[in-house]
Amino acid sequence: MIRHMRADEAVRIKYDSKFASSSNYWKNSIGMNKCIDSIGLIQQKAAFEAKIRQWQDSTGYLKGQLDFDKLERLYKQRFNAMRAMMFFSETFGRSDEMTRRAMRVQNNTIINGKEGKPKSYYVEFKDNSDEWDYDLDREVIAALMKNYREQVEPKYHPAFYNIIDRDFKGDYQKYADYLYKKSKLMKSDKKIYVNKNSYKRDPGVMYGECVYSTMLELRTDLMATYDSIDVLERYLCAAKLRMEEDMPNYSDANMTMRLSYGQVGEYLLGGKPSGYYTTAESIVEKMEQGEKGVIDYEAEPIMKELLSKKDYGKYADKGTGKLHLCFLSNNDITGGNSGSPMFNGKGELIGLAFDGNWDSLSSDIFFDSQLARCIGVDIRYVLYMMESWGKADRLLKEINAK
Repeated sequence: MIRHMRADEAVRIKYDSKFASSSNYWKNSIGMNKCIDSIGLIQQKAAFEAKIRQWQDSTGYLKGQLDFDKLERLYKQRFNAMRAMMFFSETFGRSDEMTRRAMRVQNNTIINGKEGKPKSYYVEFKDNSDEWDYDLDREVIAALMKNYREQVEPKYHPAFYNIIDRDFKGDYQKYADYLYKKSKLMKSDKKIYVNKNSYKRDPGVMYGECVYSTMLELRTDLMATYDSIDVLERYLCAAKLRMEEDMPNYSDANMTMRLSYGQVGEYLLGGKPSGYYTTAESIVEKMEQGEKGVIDYEAEPIMKELLSKKDYGKYADKGTGKLHLCFLSNNDITGGNSGSPMFNGKGELIGLAFDGNWDSLSSDIFFDSQLARCIGVDIRYVLYMMESWGKADRLLKEINAK
């Protein structure tokens, strides 16, 4: 992907956000796995399970209903299907234009034509070439097909892999090229009549049928254990709450507005204080690495110029005289919190939450108050960039910051 983006500015614009999202997801997975290992999370969870079991044995609470051994068997039973579904979602769920179009025609939601006259039924895809690139897309789908096959057991391989082996000698790229070149689904702004024999023989339509069939098989296998696991997990949650009834517990506040409280502060990193804020000098150092070829740190020259200044005026921190970029707090942060405002005790906006340190990335599984920190962007940095780079005078006036 990055090769095509660097070769063509138009392609870079189309994929910049997608690449950043994918890159962030990849880094998040590295951090989460690091945390799981470094804090012994699996061992902690096993110890907690033993604690609940012992408590249940001593109290008899939900005896005969909460069955840990049965829950373990059900988890093992669905493991392969769950793992395959994760790879399936990442491979065929949100990756390339060919798969997107092929799957849309499978659910019949985009069929047009006169009701009661099957011969008039057709699908049509609007030209969205400003959103994707032909050459890059073909390489992506070929790479994903290969990876899916290598990672997932044969039971969940869509039937098009047989076509790849038989007609293309196992060459995923040749198959991808064939799909994009021969399938009418890739012709934009053209009516494709769905009741013609040529439609049913279309390689893109056949590809979509294979993918859709595998998706249904995965869903069937997952649903086989869904209800039983759901009931037992409800009992498990009830047991945990009863055992810890004298302790504070998070409420299920997903999809709601909520407030949380915490303090700005550092943590120990390798036995040494981490510090609780960063300054402009640190990001300038990264920009200099970008100038040497580190892609993630490349920036427009004006950015380095603005952040290399010695005087930041009213946006400089009064204590250090520097421009503070980000700061740490011991608030919890999880998916969906990014962009949340952070206020001080006086109700003044001091920043926006946007990330967590690597040691917080396993917090959805276990929150470690000694290590987990929320990262907020300092609002003074935001305002400085709005004024000096964005020239957003009217916005600054509207929020009474200028």
